[in-house]
Amino acid sequence: MNDQNQIFPIGEKLPADYFTGAASLYTLVPKDETGTFTAGSVTFEPGARTNWHTHPLGQILLVINGNGFYQEKGKSARAIAKGDVVIIPSHIEHWHGAAKDTAMTHIAITNIGEQGPADWLAPVSDADYLSVQ
Repeated sequence: MNDQNQIFPIGEKLPADYFTGAASLYTLVPKDETGTFTAGSVTFEPGARTNWHTHPLGQILLVINGNGFYQEKGKSARAIAKGDVVIIPSHIEHWHGAAKDTAMTHIAITNIGEQGPADWLAPVSDADYLSVQ
């Protein structure tokens, strides 16, 4: 993907164990000296998305390019686009990713607890993903 609207480099490909489709991470702030947070630019190619997951101490997403979706378990998915901010409370099961025909990039600011930054769960099925488009 070579998008002239990208602010940061694409970064390293993220593992297929936790993502469906092509997603990459460019680390902006590695685990800080207090060990309590990280920040990174995450780029999802069209159709790419996270698995369902939770964050023991929450996360904030700042969408900086493209269009995508965010969904909490048991709720309707909501469209997200450049300029949107998503505040994800601790332990809320959710997923996020790009729309099927557009890439999406967000800055992820993730709090880190003793359990780590995230608890990864099952993939979002293609049927569930396509139902929100």
